[in-house]
Amino acid sequence: MNHIDASQRLSTAEVARLAGVHKDTLLRWLRAGLVREPHRDRHGWRYFTPAEAQAVVNFAQSSTEATQPLVLVAGEPLTPYLGKLAAIDWDFADAKTSYLTHGIHPYPAKFIPQIPNALIQELSSVGDTVADIFCGSGTTLVEALTLKRHAVGIDANPLACLISKSKTTVISESEALDLLALAQRARTLGDSLLPTGEDDLFPAPRFVSTAWRPAFDKLDFWFEPPVIEELAEALAWCREFAGELARNLALTAFSAIVVAVSKQDSDTRYVRRDKNIPTGETLRRFARSLEQATRAAVEFSQLVEPRFRCEVIAANLLDLPEIPRLDLVVCSPPYPNAYSYHLYHMTRMVWLGMDQPKFKRDEIGSHRKYSSNSRNGATAQTFKAEFARILRWLAGSLKPSGYACFVVGDSTLKGQRIHNADLISEAGQAAGFVEAMRIDRTMQASKKAFNPTIGKIKTENILILENRGGRT
Repeated sequence: MNHIDASQRLSTAEVARLAGVHKDTLLRWLRAGLVREPHRDRHGWRYFTPAEAQAVVNFAQSSTEATQPLVLVAGEPLTPYLGKLAAIDWDFADAKTSYLTHGIHPYPAKFIPQIPNALIQELSSVGDTVADIFCGSGTTLVEALTLKRHAVGIDANPLACLISKSKTTVISESEALDLLALAQRARTLGDSLLPTGEDDLFPAPRFVSTAWRPAFDKLDFWFEPPVIEELAEALAWCREFAGELARNLALTAFSAIVVAVSKQDSDTRYVRRDKNIPTGETLRRFARSLEQATRAAVEFSQLVEPRFRCEVIAANLLDLPEIPRLDLVVCSPPYPNAYSYHLYHMTRMVWLGMDQPKFKRDEIGSHRKYSSNSRNGATAQTFKAEFARILRWLAGSLKPSGYACFVVGDSTLKGQRIHNADLISEAGQAAGFVEAMRIDRTMQASKKAFNPTIGKIKTENILILENRGGRT
């Protein structure tokens, strides 16, 4: 029904008003299969045709269920009808994934926002608290807030925490204007810098910043001298913001360009190559990055209601951090042996003064940890044991009958294919979880690039565990 004109499409809230019921009531009817599930747009949002909306109105007017209170069985929460999840096209093949703040910073191996959006809509209600315990770049957190849920994100990676905070930032008009002014300042300086050549008869003087730069012995190995000076100047400007929200957003925009102007090939290839970045280009790229981040943050701020909170916790899950009570968990955990964030984000973390060696020790699933041939090298059982500890901890914070959703693919360890969904499911059983559903999906070809010796993962599972640990 994608041919339906956009002007004729009705949102869930609009249909609920026409039917004279609360939006949560309509969502409950949809989850229970009492009214027909409508179509979804390319972002994963439901929309109703006029005929579908009329069917809901007819049900509300004719059914006694419309006036019946929600009945709990033996004091337990009503279990959503998971069969509705099976009807969704989880491939989202043509979906746009960089709307709102989702595209302000590159982050390899992140899942597309349509996945948490659909899970949050189906498995939680307005006002619930949704967590991503491996929050990465904050995809789940952004979707939770736009769907009128509170959000909690946890990650051991300090860079991930910075990005997640920035992507969920609600900024004021004055903060946006200050950020855009900084972008213009960077562009003006970048445009004023003249290229210098050794063969020039009267070479232009090189721009030299007096600002701090990392005491990193390989700084010149990874960055050309003019790039270092321009990064140092831009970083100093970012740190001048007195307000934490604007400062974080500026630092995220700065971080977003670091790998691109370095000699690291890309976010997914840790090899060195010359890129011949022109003089002034680093500052111009920072200006563009900051403008994009600011405009995205303004759009996000206009959409999200201030009553919904987001908390980002920098912690290693194996340390069992204290967290609020949760209603739903949606996450994409690290795949063992697939990626080493501490390595590919190293130059960013060095410039931002983050403790990269500590994160290297804490990172779960890193390629470095699982590719080791030593006797103490990590194995599939290492991954399973770590998840058993994490899920025992999670069972105490997730409400009884609450769902924990894991979007995860397979790995290859020492030539053997490892089914990570099986390992997580088995680990969950010991913690009081039961597997409620498993959905297979085909990934967008460009979305998750991993270590080239392992190859690209083309399919993954959406594993849904139900918390039975809290039941008596």
